Amino acid sequence: MIRLLVLGTAFAALLASPTLAQQPTKLLNASYDVSRELFAAENEAFIKQHPGVTIDQSHAGTSKQARSIVEGLEADVVTFNQSTDIDFLAKNGFVSKDWTKAFPNNASPFYSFPSFLVRAGNPKNIKDWGDLARDDVHAVFPNPKTSGNSRYTYLAAYAWAKEAYKGDQGKIEAYITKIFNNVPVFDTGGRAATTTFVERETGDVLITFEAETRGIVKQYGKDKVESVIPSVSLLAEFPVAVVDKVAKKHGTEALAKSYLDFLYSEEGQRIAAEFGNRVNNEKVAAEVKGQFPDIRLVKVDDVFGGWEKVQKEHFASGGTLDKLYGSR
Repeated sequence: MIRLLVLGTAFAALLASPTLAQQPTKLLNASYDVSRELFAAENEAFIKQHPGVTIDQSHAGTSKQARSIVEGLEADVVTFNQSTDIDFLAKNGFVSKDWTKAFPNNASPFYSFPSFLVRAGNPKNIKDWGDLARDDVHAVFPNPKTSGNSRYTYLAAYAWAKEAYKGDQGKIEAYITKIFNNVPVFDTGGRAATTTFVERETGDVLITFEAETRGIVKQYGKDKVESVIPSVSLLAEFPVAVVDKVAKKHGTEALAKSYLDFLYSEEGQRIAAEFGNRVNNEKVAAEVKGQFPDIRLVKVDDVFGGWEKVQKEHFASGGTLDKLYGSR
């Protein structure tokens, strides 16, 4: 009996060994710049379902985040706002090459689009993309070299111009150049641009995701700012992925997948909608439909031939963005 007790005690001690019994309970989520409040709420809800789990966050422009992961930031999951940045991780062996098939809706749990935020009363009467090229309008948005948020703004404006100018390349490029020239300061990310517009009171209109504009109006009040929905905008999907290389090293593959699955759950979708995002879950989308104005959204695939083509033609070194944006 004594021998059995000793063996049992030794076995229990072995099970208590961190290397054998303790499952990983900590994740790092690398996300885009303006998603802090959203994921604070998502994380809190997920942790309630998984007591003892810790979710750490890293926020910056997603291109910067992707480079940081390749250079050593050990993020277990990414929740980005642009697929090309996850493709960059895939090309460098950090994410599965078929990552878009790992979760529903091309691995995008919710979506938004570039929208406008103006001063209360809209004193400059800014209604649509064409107004951004007026001499008396100064738009605020972050540096498209560092911000996925801003690249969506660039593409949305470009898509509007392609329609408005019936494909006339000279007029399109002159329009985009005029917008760039009207920007008083280029911040590195979306949240810094929000601070510039709202707190420093710089510029006449902020262009950022609708989800961000809704949050700003809620925070600062309609007596200070108001949102304006343009006639057309560009669908901005927010793709997610497990960073396989890091998760395997940490032993967090199952926890990482469970965390991203939660974003698709009804609870996760309701939280996303509460923070101004448009959701794909049909039940939740029907519940919040009245809160979101109708808008015509165009897609990168339809207007530009897909993200791979956009990357080569617009965002690669020497591409259209470099030509129009110059050394700003």
